[in-house]
Amino acid sequence: MDGILPLWKPAGMTSHDCVFKIRKRLKIKKVGHTGTLDPDVEGVLPVCIGRATKIAEFLTDAGKTYEGEATIGFSTTTEDASGETVERKEITRPIPREEILAVFASLTGRITQTPPMFSAVKVNGKRLYEYARQGIEVERPSREVEIYSLELLDQREIFEGPLVSFRFRASCSKGTYIRTLAVMMGEKLGYPAHMSKLSRTMAGSFSKEQCFTLEEVGKYAEAGMAEKLLFPMEAGLNHLPKWEISDTLAEKVKNGAVLEKGAHWQNGGGIMALFHRHKIMAIYQPHPKRPGFIKPVKVIRNDLSNF
Repeated sequence: MDGILPLWKPAGMTSHDCVFKIRKRLKIKKVGHTGTLDPDVEGVLPVCIGRATKIAEFLTDAGKTYEGEATIGFSTTTEDASGETVERKEITRPIPREEILAVFASLTGRITQTPPMFSAVKVNGKRLYEYARQGIEVERPSREVEIYSLELLDQREIFEGPLVSFRFRASCSKGTYIRTLAVMMGEKLGYPAHMSKLSRTMAGSFSKEQCFTLEEVGKYAEAGMAEKLLFPMEAGLNHLPKWEISDTLAEKVKNGAVLEKGAHWQNGGGIMALFHRHKIMAIYQPHPKRPGFIKPVKVIRNDLSNF
């Protein structure tokens, strides 16, 4: 059994918990998720089954879409609703819609973020949340991420009260912390802030509407219909440039051969998915030492009898 199971991860469970339950219900060992979702967050979590675990890292690299809520007026240790209050500042003026939209515009595009202390980023071989739980503050590496779009989902023209909350939709690159984005929104408005709610509505090409719940996974498995839960591996690679190769090249690719770029190479600096008869064969990248040539990052299929 090989393919991608788009799971709707419930709040209150870790991504690893979900993988464990799927492994148990489908009675298969090779199961892996494609990018951690915080325990408090619900949303789209593509899970790779069988041979599809080979492409998990490439699904992780795909863009994501979130729907969240920012609350302006106080910040927390975790930058979300689960943390303890750090700073509080009552909002004493009405905030017009145009001001929030201007903040959104300023946060769209390439931005620099500093990961929260309660995060899985590693510093000196240790995850930040491990330092945070011990009360140790360490210097955190900033990173560049890209916010493709930021949309206000609240129709009010004026936002007022001692605390202000508003919903938003963010489409972004991998590595983006939406918690930190909510904090940045508050900073630009002049107030401490945190992310009060969050769900992931898209991960790569998989949407909420395509997802199955853990309960549904169990029912399909009991009925002997687990295969119907799976999308083909190819569905998880729609975000990558694609090259449909000939039978001759396929013979070389199955053995991991270095190839000339040729006219079909569409991605000058990144990676590309090589397909044969509409099935993924391998992921290639430019050769670091031989200009004009490409080399495999990973060979996914090498048995041409199944094509």
